[in-house]
Amino acid sequence: MAGKSVPKVKQKLDKKDLVLSLAFLLPAILITVIFVIYPVFDTVGLSFRKWNGMFGAARQWVGFENYQKIFSDNLFWNAMLNSVYFMIGGFVILMPLSFGLAMLVTAKIKRTGFFRTCYFLPNMLGTTAVALMWTFMLNPNFGIFNTIENIFGLHGAIPDVLTIKTVNVWIVVLVNEWMYAGYNMLIFAAGLVAIPDELNEAAALDGATGWQRIRYIILPLMKNSFKVFSILCITGCLKVFDIIWAMTRGGPNDISSTPSIMLYTQGFSYKLFGRSSAYGVILLVLGIVLSLVTNHLFREDKDLAM
Repeated sequence: MAGKSVPKVKQKLDKKDLVLSLAFLLPAILITVIFVIYPVFDTVGLSFRKWNGMFGAARQWVGFENYQKIFSDNLFWNAMLNSVYFMIGGFVILMPLSFGLAMLVTAKIKRTGFFRTCYFLPNMLGTTAVALMWTFMLNPNFGIFNTIENIFGLHGAIPDVLTIKTVNVWIVVLVNEWMYAGYNMLIFAAGLVAIPDELNEAAALDGATGWQRIRYIILPLMKNSFKVFSILCITGCLKVFDIIWAMTRGGPNDISSTPSIMLYTQGFSYKLFGRSSAYGVILLVLGIVLSLVTNHLFREDKDLAM
């Protein structure tokens, strides 16, 4: 039969199988439409209206007024700057820290399971628990740092850092990196264990140093791990809410607010649900755009060839 092409057999989907497949997919489709697609479109529509959140109250059309007030508000730009601080902390502190921990727990040394558990433990505590723990530790009256400075006779040397502009945001950023280092360690560890040992062994035989193996073998083969981390970091920093709300409540005077906190306060504190929806749309668009940019930056070489 050499030289003869084998005819392609077209498989027709039986009508019964099609109905059965749709029946299995229908619950997931309904859940997605009801709880994801419809709320997104409703939020977009509400962002062009004025509404106080009361049932039966009229939704007054105001066009782009909500967006104009947001972009002309200094608090919005300050909140965006605070999100940028979280992104800087994520890429400058969290990424190398998590990668280093992943290198450690995947190395052929004893007690890696113990270290892996210890590093992941902060993430298991929960955001509110971690935030309250660090808030009490940083308290200038009875916190652990206050106790240490009293021991050395440095009374009042450490101020209430959670009330100082910009400093309080960076304190929360550092607490956030401490909490999520273990989680992101698992992302990088998954990429590390997928690299064949033969590559590292061959490089070692060729005289490559540890840094050269990291630079020319490990990092290029872990591009997908870094892409996953980058997308999660960017989107997470845009919508960060819980940890900074638990530690500073966005204060004092909204100086430590993030866009998500502004979204919450505009809707549930000031009853400006139209403007709150506009915040949500802005975060959605920014998240999609930055995710697409990140995917483009981390695209594979074969995609470039295409």
